[in-house]
Amino acid sequence: MAASARVAYLARRASEYGVQTGPVEVNLAQVRERKQKVVERFRNGDEQILKATANLDVIRGKATFIDAKTVIVKHAGSDARRLSAERIFINTGARPVIPPIDGLNRVPSLDSTSIMELDAVPEHLVVVGGGYIAIEFGQMFRRYGSQVTLIERGEQLLAREDSDVAEEVYKILREDGIDVRLKSTASRVEAGAQGEISLTVNGGSGKSTVKGSHLLIAAGRRPNVDHLNLGAAGVEMDEKGYVKVNDRLETSVPGIYAIGDVKPGPAFTHISYDDFRIIQINLLQKGDARIEGRPVPYTIFMDPQLGRVGLTEKEARAQGRSIRVAKLSMARVARGIECGETRGFMKAIVDAETNQILGCAILGMEGGEVMAVLQVAMMGQLPYTVIRDGIFAHPTLAESLNNLFMAMDAQGLHEEK
Repeated sequence: MAASARVAYLARRASEYGVQTGPVEVNLAQVRERKQKVVERFRNGDEQILKATANLDVIRGKATFIDAKTVIVKHAGSDARRLSAERIFINTGARPVIPPIDGLNRVPSLDSTSIMELDAVPEHLVVVGGGYIAIEFGQMFRRYGSQVTLIERGEQLLAREDSDVAEEVYKILREDGIDVRLKSTASRVEAGAQGEISLTVNGGSGKSTVKGSHLLIAAGRRPNVDHLNLGAAGVEMDEKGYVKVNDRLETSVPGIYAIGDVKPGPAFTHISYDDFRIIQINLLQKGDARIEGRPVPYTIFMDPQLGRVGLTEKEARAQGRSIRVAKLSMARVARGIECGETRGFMKAIVDAETNQILGCAILGMEGGEVMAVLQVAMMGQLPYTVIRDGIFAHPTLAESLNNLFMAMDAQGLHEEK
């Protein structure tokens, strides 16, 4: 869906590249159909593999613990099944949080799943939240043609990111025509006679009303544990309801493991994949793999992308590290200039004593791919000087990493003088 939104964005900018097009319209039903075909391709392929695997049964239903070794699985229209095992793996994922907004239970709203099933472009989409889901869908629907208002209670978007990164994201969304309201809290929502939605917002300048045709709630996620009856098994949860695990993904009960988004920590698909790797090595290969210290890369698929791995500048300084910060505007990246994609910047955090790269934020064209280059350097414990002096093909985005670290060194010499 983000790919479709980008095509619409580029089509509207075609004249900048000397290409003439007519009016741009988005058929959301076709976008949804394309999305569904991709999803089904992956899903059906996985299901066929499971069904073809010997000694593996796929049982559909809702599982509830009876004790630490036994679950009951219930499915409408069939008898409950009692299953016992020496090892049980909890992998029930998470779902969107419903915030305490007065009237929300009486007004139709969307979440990160249901918004992908719309078959018509909303006239005005109001988004509650300022994380990656809110940003990705907000920008996406703005490019489809919706008016978009984004309500975030914090002082910045993307609360865990450095302030300069968050400010640049804010700037990009504003340039795209999104009404971003920070330090604003949604307190009440009601539906009008014509079906429009009125959201009461408390901000720095007092109360205001935001009216829209559709409401997207993107205020975080919570683990799917309500039906599991974990107490019967003795499995401990933290204060937010996530299943506690050690660094081998074992719960408080021997033989019960938790993987994926149902446990604390970063909720990304690739982290769930790596959870499987941990289990595979430890239980099938008799190894000793642990989650402690593993890198947590991620990409926010706004446009331009934000690729992130390792420490932020804020985190590095909080740890008392002696660091240097490399920063380069995308307006100085040759590939970005040639492609007309100059928004954003590259930023890397370097240990001043060891020259090791501690983390990076690449907010720019194909930011996730460029981030991966620095992640590989971090995995190999290469000093930043190897990247600075490396030969990369011209003109590529990776080539700009030379300039990123050369600019840092030049700034350091200037400061010394």
